[in-house]
Amino acid sequence: MAPFLETVKSFKDVPITDDGVNTVAFLEAGDGVVRMLKELTGLMSSVGSKAFSPVINDIQGNITKVRERYNAAPSQSATLEQLVTNENNNKVGSATEGLMWLLRSLAFTGKSLEQAQSNPSEELKVSFTKGYDVTLGPIHRSAGFFSIQGAIMKAAGLMFNTAIGYCPPRKNFYEKLAANPNGEPCSQEMLDKQLNDWITGLDTIITRMDKFYTKGRHGEIFKSA
Repeated sequence: MAPFLETVKSFKDVPITDDGVNTVAFLEAGDGVVRMLKELTGLMSSVGSKAFSPVINDIQGNITKVRERYNAAPSQSATLEQLVTNENNNKVGSATEGLMWLLRSLAFTGKSLEQAQSNPSEELKVSFTKGYDVTLGPIHRSAGFFSIQGAIMKAAGLMFNTAIGYCPPRKNFYEKLAANPNGEPCSQEMLDKQLNDWITGLDTIITRMDKFYTKGRHGEIFKSA
């Protein structure tokens, strides 16, 4: 075993070509996010862990939708862009919507960690609240009150806000990421570099896919003003 970020695929290592974002590598990095959030919940109380479980389950569910679509048509789904285009051309499946929500949740995670990195004295609860407010928050708040979709969005907003309220102390989370079961923990300098590279790689993918979704009228990753 090694420090956590050395055991999962970083978004900085996800290949991006003219054809798009490599699907398999992106999903592997997404699996790493699930593992990271599970590490986070491992530091919470039992109540907090239960509150965060729906967030993790939502991300896992959307990863599954995209992976199932890839497995159904791998030659037409080598990149995320090709996967969405092929699914829409064939008018089958739910991976396009699943990927949209996955990207939204990853944007929330990335912006929250970016906030934490930029403000070393800030507790995770504050960083994740700020990350939510610029990603999922506007989407959840934009839905109407008197519709089924609106009710779902409001419930999702409550779920995320409740989960964020149980974030563990920043110090505990960073120590968990740096811990090395078989030796010395990685240095703060190394941890910062790995985490910043991870965040930058994810942001590059999110920005690219947001433009792709908007241009193709597949949806939107960030809520338009």
